[in-house]
Amino acid sequence: MSYEIIQINNDAWRIEDNARVRFFLLTGEKEALLIDSGMEVHNAKEIAEELTDLPIKLLITHADRDHIGSNHEFDSFYMHPSEASNYYNSQKGKGEFTPVEDGDVLDLGNRPLEIISIPGHTPGSIAILDISHRALISGDPIQDGSIFMFGVQREMHAYLKSLKKLDRYKDRFDVIYPSHASFPVYPDLIDQLYEAGERILQGKIQGESRDMFSHAICAYDVGAATFLMDPVNND
Repeated sequence: MSYEIIQINNDAWRIEDNARVRFFLLTGEKEALLIDSGMEVHNAKEIAEELTDLPIKLLITHADRDHIGSNHEFDSFYMHPSEASNYYNSQKGKGEFTPVEDGDVLDLGNRPLEIISIPGHTPGSIAILDISHRALISGDPIQDGSIFMFGVQREMHAYLKSLKKLDRYKDRFDVIYPSHASFPVYPDLIDQLYEAGERILQGKIQGESRDMFSHAICAYDVGAATFLMDPVNND
């Protein structure tokens, strides 16, 4: 197990979990919030306690296994209810969750965080708008690496609707903190991903066949990122 703690600013940190996934710690005047809890790291709360004396709560962007590795350290955590099947059934997660819905605001103490529902990568994927810092914490859907879009819970049409939804928020953030690949990225990536996704569904981009986790998929390298998807049927 290895990790690296990198300070973003006076009250935010990113923890790079073995260079495969990252999670975040944000602090306000009253509370601290971990956003996701790592994969190979299983002591995310302990790591956070080295950085702040504030009470620490946990919010997960979604329930894929690389985002919930330290959930057992918390009695409860925040999660969108549409993610419950992924968490409890697919990932065999434990513990109680407190639901967060689209438009909810968590205030850490003079640091409001707005929840934005962005289904597609998973049904309950969320982004978090750090209002006063003009930053969007995006989870997996907005990144310049490999975006997993294969399997029964992932759906490209819903993903594109979520990207388009973010048009309403673009005047409220200047930078994006993704869970994978480059850090940070910027709002123009959202339009690039949307346009590429539409072209994939229209059959205008050729995919490369691959096997991943014993699953036959197509990799669509669109330049801005690579979508890993079930083969698209354009018949």
